Amino acid sequence: MVNGAWVCLLAPLAGFLAILLAGTRITRRQAGIVSTASVFVGFAGALVAFIDAWTRSPDDRTELTTAWTWLQAGQFKVGLELLIDPLSLVMMLVVTGVGGLIVLYSNGYMAGDDEERRYFAYMAFFVFAMLLLVQGGNLLLLLVGWGLVGLASYLLIGFHHERPSAVAAAKKAFVMNAIGDAVMALAFFLTISQVGSLDYGTVFAAVDDGGLSDTAVTLLALGLLGGAVAKSAQIPLHTWLPDAMEGPTPVSALIHAATMVTAGVYLICRTHPVFEAAPDVQHLAALLGLATLLVAGVIALVQWDIKRVIAYSTMSQIGYMFLGAGIGAYGFAMFHLVTHAFFKALLFLAAGLVIHRLDGEQDIRKMGGLRKSMPYTHATFLIGSLALVGIPIFAGFWSKDAILASALAYGGGLGWVLYVGGLLGALLTGLYSFRLYYRVFHGEPAAEAHGAEHHGEGDRSMLVPVGVLAVGSTVVGFLAIPGVWEPFETWLEPVVEPLVTPSTTQEWATSAVAVALGALGILLARRAFLAGRELVPDGAVRTTLEHKLWFDELYHALFERPGQAVAALLRDRVETPVVQGGLDEVAGETLRGATLTSSLQSGLLRTYALAFTVAVGVLTLVFLVVR
Repeated sequence: MVNGAWVCLLAPLAGFLAILLAGTRITRRQAGIVSTASVFVGFAGALVAFIDAWTRSPDDRTELTTAWTWLQAGQFKVGLELLIDPLSLVMMLVVTGVGGLIVLYSNGYMAGDDEERRYFAYMAFFVFAMLLLVQGGNLLLLLVGWGLVGLASYLLIGFHHERPSAVAAAKKAFVMNAIGDAVMALAFFLTISQVGSLDYGTVFAAVDDGGLSDTAVTLLALGLLGGAVAKSAQIPLHTWLPDAMEGPTPVSALIHAATMVTAGVYLICRTHPVFEAAPDVQHLAALLGLATLLVAGVIALVQWDIKRVIAYSTMSQIGYMFLGAGIGAYGFAMFHLVTHAFFKALLFLAAGLVIHRLDGEQDIRKMGGLRKSMPYTHATFLIGSLALVGIPIFAGFWSKDAILASALAYGGGLGWVLYVGGLLGALLTGLYSFRLYYRVFHGEPAAEAHGAEHHGEGDRSMLVPVGVLAVGSTVVGFLAIPGVWEPFETWLEPVVEPLVTPSTTQEWATSAVAVALGALGILLARRAFLAGRELVPDGAVRTTLEHKLWFDELYHALFERPGQAVAALLRDRVETPVVQGGLDEVAGETLRGATLTSSLQSGLLRTYALAFTVAVGVLTLVFLVVR
């Protein structure tokens, strides 16, 4: 189990270093092969570790392995250690499995790009950073992986650095994530000051036995939640994710389906003892998830960019995961993470086939009627959409409905608010998903879509991953069926024991209502499409949704503009006159001193002899006086 985990972690790092060091000595195609192979070797390592763990008893599926002591300062010591348990194994398989398919897809999608080597190096580095995050055996290594994931996402989102919009989107993502990173780091400093360690076991024991005060526990939980909210693009740190669609489509699939945005859910589940000791913060996570799933759902109803619609659906589905983790339904939250990785990666990559076919066009108003010319893409996109809505038998049905049933079982005012809000989200999912589906694949082809039948649907390296993800989006939900194999939530129980478990009646009743609402959303989307009208008519409501509830404008007014004003003031009053002016004065005096010195160098021997004689005389006089 340990060996497989190390192979899983180090293989993508080796791929990144190989491409980086080889430079132009390898072709662009070879760089793609190296990157793809390194991620799949990592998947093989994860699979070996998983099989080893599967054959063990539930109590013997956790190992902590330390390579060496990485950092030591007084009593504080941090090892370079990996934690291998059912939770990290699930993430390892998702990151390398789905991630490997996305990198394979990139070989066809990015073919011919002048910067393919750089792209594939970034992709391998991103996978390594994500694996370090989920395998790190202590909070400090988790934070290191957390920061590296942010760096890698910045590089990938801004890959097309010649486009100002891509550069702006990359900076926005980096700043938003840096806020979360800083909050987490402050919480960890507080933990070190009180506990003297960042080991999971030590911190969790301190939470249980009072080694951390109630205030410190609450602050630690808030710090962790701040990091999770930023990384998973939940309200109020959510505005970076739609703009991040500026990156290449495979980047969108990797970052926003299988890896980065799910890190917040993993963090809450991994540190669940801290959140359980601060229940108000845990409930806040659930409420933020509910707010995000509803806000993202309504904004998606008015988007015209095919990738942005899918991006908002990602925010919404991550909201369901936060909702589940916030009420202690950890197994179901992680299960939805797994199913979402399949059907969301499928939707992004199928959308990439459409974009690739239409020479980069992403406006769904310029699409339509592609069902006949792109039958394979149409079928796989339909599978992904059905899974997203939660229609039986597809993957989303098994995981999302389980979260809603858990909210019903949680009871109380909070439980009912989350339950009703989650059901409303199911209706919104049906609406925006099939508004997109009908706009792209049905109706008469738009002018830009004419002639698409003269091109194939994509390279085999693009079609095969899409097909595999379509199969996964259909069958992966069967992991929830008991009696066939160990159910998913049971697999995780030794690590994250749930706080709430719905009854069979609650599960069936919730599924009936959720499926009915999702189907209603599909029906309403179809009727609106056939009638040639939008789901949200023109007016103040649509304008507000098109401006994403004015979040960007609000942040610009509250933070960006005042920050720019303060920076300009400091530049004009401090930096220019004091810092730069001081440096100019030093440089000027140095120049004047050098000029004076150079004037003494006349080149005449008698002048140098005189200076030498005077100097010797002065030194002799000083020596005699001192003596």
